[in-house]
Amino acid sequence: MSPIDPHRAARALNARPARGPGTILATLAVWLLLALFTLPALAQNRTTTERQFRGWLEQTVWVRAKAQGVSRATFDAAFAGVRLNWDLPDLIPPGTKPVTPKRQRQAEFGAPGRYFNRGSIDGATRVGRQMAKRHAATLARIENQTGVPGRIILGIWGRESGYGQVAIPHDAFEVLGTKGFMSTRADYFTDELIAALRIAQAGHVDPRNMKSSWAGALGQPQFMPTSFLRFATDGDGDGRADIWRSEADTIASIGAYLQRHGWAAGRDWGFEVVVPASVSCALEGPDQGRTIAAWEKLGITRVSGRPFPAQERRGKGSLLMPAGRHGPAFIVTPNFYVLKDYNMSDLYALFVGHVGDRIQFGTNDFTGRWGNVGGLLRSDIAAMQRGLERRGHDVGGADGLPGFKTRRSIGRWQEKTGQKATCFPDSGMKAALAR
Repeated sequence: MSPIDPHRAARALNARPARGPGTILATLAVWLLLALFTLPALAQNRTTTERQFRGWLEQTVWVRAKAQGVSRATFDAAFAGVRLNWDLPDLIPPGTKPVTPKRQRQAEFGAPGRYFNRGSIDGATRVGRQMAKRHAATLARIENQTGVPGRIILGIWGRESGYGQVAIPHDAFEVLGTKGFMSTRADYFTDELIAALRIAQAGHVDPRNMKSSWAGALGQPQFMPTSFLRFATDGDGDGRADIWRSEADTIASIGAYLQRHGWAAGRDWGFEVVVPASVSCALEGPDQGRTIAAWEKLGITRVSGRPFPAQERRGKGSLLMPAGRHGPAFIVTPNFYVLKDYNMSDLYALFVGHVGDRIQFGTNDFTGRWGNVGGLLRSDIAAMQRGLERRGHDVGGADGLPGFKTRRSIGRWQEKTGQKATCFPDSGMKAALAR
């Protein structure tokens, strides 16, 4: 660590009242002194850490990789020129302790309506229709093999990488190596790093061209390496699963992923519905599912006015109200939760299904309108969740993310206390639940 704490010095300087030009010159002199001491120390610390990183690669990663059939040539090619990426989040350099941020936000669970902004929806739909025409034969073939509709594959492809048009900027071995060596989930990323080496060894992609997101997700479908090994598929018949450059391989891989996670052929993902006031929003969740015919008997109808398809009426459906009473409502099938296996966000799965419908059927926007809710700090939502837990509710963990268990717990608490159930957190609840 630096012999001078620059943060403490900065606080001291900021606490001093201004006393004219002399004080300003003195302040500049102190900052220059800080730089002279601190920057070399930081550089020395990073140099030492880089040496430790190279030692870890040799003593830990190479030993494991070799045992799993990775050659020395592949290993050396993968790490040629690779250094630690100090700009990645959640890093814990050797000899330091993790810092827990006090204020956190997450777009997936922020204001729900923002997730469905005009540009994202229209762009994914427009380009998706172009891709549907360009890859019609491949999409039809993969749908026949897996039972997954082409429009659903397109919805995921568009959300993950803009149909391959969004740049995937990072060197996978730099990202996974850095995070495996010094991150808050080092063991997890080390396993992913070994999997990435196995992918390179199998010849699917040159290791120097293995690009990933900042979190190590690979290629156009954004598979983590262990998912690649399980689900990546050769869609163009060249003997490789090149999810970076081959659109056919990307389509086939997404289809295989969903099939292996239980996609039920012949069923839809869900339907937008009208939920009458007599039906509690606290009935949300897959564990409270019933046949769609039973939901109909409660008075739930499709917003289109059309009846539910006959084969769907016999199957199980679940109530989904991602913004509680402040937004559109849906009856979703088990296939919706297969989409959530790809990304554990209700909004993500809803986006994919909605864009897919727009691509194939020309579906319009949701009839229900998103209310001006959300945008709360995760720490505030977590405080509400703890308050609900103290009252005996199962919120799925106080993680600051308002999933369906939190939403319905809010509804049940509101109903029990004589309030109108909205099933969504708002700032006014925090004080009441803190008691």
